[in-house]
Amino acid sequence: MSAASRPTSKDVARAAGVSQAAVSLVLGGKWPGRVSAATAERVREAARSLGYRPNLAARDLRTGRTRTALLVVPALTNEFFARVHAGAASVAAAHGFGVLLYPSPEGTGPATDPFASAPAALDGVLASSMAAQALSGIGAGALPLVMLDSDPATGPGTATVNLAIADGMRQAAGHLLELGHRDLVHLAADVDSWTFEVRAAALAASVAAVPGARLRTRRCALGVAEAQAAVTALLTAPGERPTALVCDDDLLAAGACKAARRLGVRVPGELSVTGFDDLTLATAIEPELTTVTLPAEEFGARGMAALLTAVDGGTPADEELPVTLTVRGSTGPAPART
Repeated sequence: MSAASRPTSKDVARAAGVSQAAVSLVLGGKWPGRVSAATAERVREAARSLGYRPNLAARDLRTGRTRTALLVVPALTNEFFARVHAGAASVAAAHGFGVLLYPSPEGTGPATDPFASAPAALDGVLASSMAAQALSGIGAGALPLVMLDSDPATGPGTATVNLAIADGMRQAAGHLLELGHRDLVHLAADVDSWTFEVRAAALAASVAAVPGARLRTRRCALGVAEAQAAVTALLTAPGERPTALVCDDDLLAAGACKAARRLGVRVPGELSVTGFDDLTLATAIEPELTTVTLPAEEFGARGMAALLTAVDGGTPADEELPVTLTVRGSTGPAPART
């Protein structure tokens, strides 16, 4: 082998004292039960010392792989899904895969296939349940599919990777109830999605378990302006104001805080507010937002790892990642009522 030439699998085999077939098995991860662990390590060491890199293009021609995964999300403008993409792309790159990012039109509506044939152009799909309606339009049924934030019992995918959304909402509710709040309003995202259904159910159960506590629900579109309008109407309506708002998302919580400020309602002195996601926005507003922190990048990474397992013919296990409540300045003790 000349100094300028690229090392081949034949060179690795010669250096390790094995056949090219053994090199293929070891570097393809298919050696267990076929060659010894000592031989596998010898092959890997020979490949490292020679600087050998498999010819992925040639391998893909043989296997029909494109080494491309599709990530389907509701919107590119949402910071949470940008973080999910970062985590997914990092894991994909480590395995020689690329990630195409595809936002579902109108957030959750049907989509048309962005490819002449998705099954021919992709190896698998990772999709948020908030964009699940897009899947039929891109021919995802013929591909390995892993769902994010989806009901494990009814999700369409090979596996689901979830965040502990219900526990996060229970933490937020428990925090407010411990502070003495008994008149709560759920500012709920007006989005037909499993993840928001889970939040609503967990919150309702937490409040119902405390004698004398009551919960009302106000639904609005997922945006700051929409939340501001909804909370302005809520706080100016006849009757007693709630002492706490539990918001499905940090954007909703920001809109709620904006409405309170403009009406002269003190946060948290007269109204406590919690969010969900822990976006950059949560620490950009004043007071900073008490919110449920979601590990978005790890979420994307775990989802992509599960998808790559499915692409390789394995059966990935369903997963649920823990979440934590981050307490900041937007929540405080319930105001005294006479």
